[in-house]
Amino acid sequence: MGETDQNLNGSQYFEGVEKLLEIWFTRTDGKTKNCDLRSIPRNKWENLLQIVHCEVISFSSNEQVDAYVLSESSMFVSKNRFILKTCGTTTPLECLEPLLVLVKQHAGYNAYEDVFYSRKNFKRPDLQKSPHRSFDHEVELLNSIFKDGQSYCLGDEDSECWYLYTLHPNIVPSSDLTRSDQTLEILMSDLDPKVMSIFTKAKSSSAAEATKKSGIDKLIPSMRIDDFLFDPCGYSMNGINKAGYYMTIHITPEPDFSYVSFESNIPQSSYKDVISRVIETFKPGKFVVTVFANQASPAASSAHEMEKLSRFGPWVQGDIQFCRLNNYDLTYTFYSKFPS
Repeated sequence: MGETDQNLNGSQYFEGVEKLLEIWFTRTDGKTKNCDLRSIPRNKWENLLQIVHCEVISFSSNEQVDAYVLSESSMFVSKNRFILKTCGTTTPLECLEPLLVLVKQHAGYNAYEDVFYSRKNFKRPDLQKSPHRSFDHEVELLNSIFKDGQSYCLGDEDSECWYLYTLHPNIVPSSDLTRSDQTLEILMSDLDPKVMSIFTKAKSSSAAEATKKSGIDKLIPSMRIDDFLFDPCGYSMNGINKAGYYMTIHITPEPDFSYVSFESNIPQSSYKDVISRVIETFKPGKFVVTVFANQASPAASSAHEMEKLSRFGPWVQGDIQFCRLNNYDLTYTFYSKFPS
């Protein structure tokens, strides 16, 4: 995907692992009725994305959410939530200060309610641009903008790990604790080459063909899909439904560094079936699952569920960790085909 490929041992390398930024906005006086992030003009978003080193490829929307397919992954904008997910050598944290100015000027918000920045460990951190070469540098930049931040590393820092920056627990209680919110993310590596070949121009003539041939259209059937197939390979899609929930998938199919990410905020009391459908579709050698859920979410008991899911067929759980965050509980699990 995109045009930020780097040379690795004589071949082209692309970092499929995304940097994921999510911010919920509010006002200090609580008067948010007339505030809306979707009031920010399209050209302002495009200028902001230039700072990140990516651009808009496609756009879809409904009454609840605007969804952008980018040259490097995706952006979602709803009334008070901003999500930016970018791969390659993009620099999403560089746009934070301009974003806060835009939000104040055009959307009417003057404060943030929740902040999340997360990513899996990079395969080639040396190819990243500053401040993304190390998580410590990323945290340093985030701390210069947000007060009361907290950083975490879950998993094995020497092999498979996942980094998170968010607000310190109990510092900024949510202004709307009745709002149900949850996010499921599945980050997959070492994928089946036959499946990955679908996401090349040599095997699929269009994004629609790749979507149908792979079975992506059946993962969450309620989603209206906006997809894109890159030349010569790579794939991105956003899906949104009438209730305002989203899903997004990004695929780096090259055999030497294959990577697929799946993310959705659909409310479920159990994510077992969704996870099963996703991993059976892409057939990874290993994958990380993260679940965020607040107490109002149907997924609030996901930690107990993931603890019981010691395996998915040939994939065996190698690690599970829990965190109590500001307004949310987080579950991190790592699975791999035996032997790891």
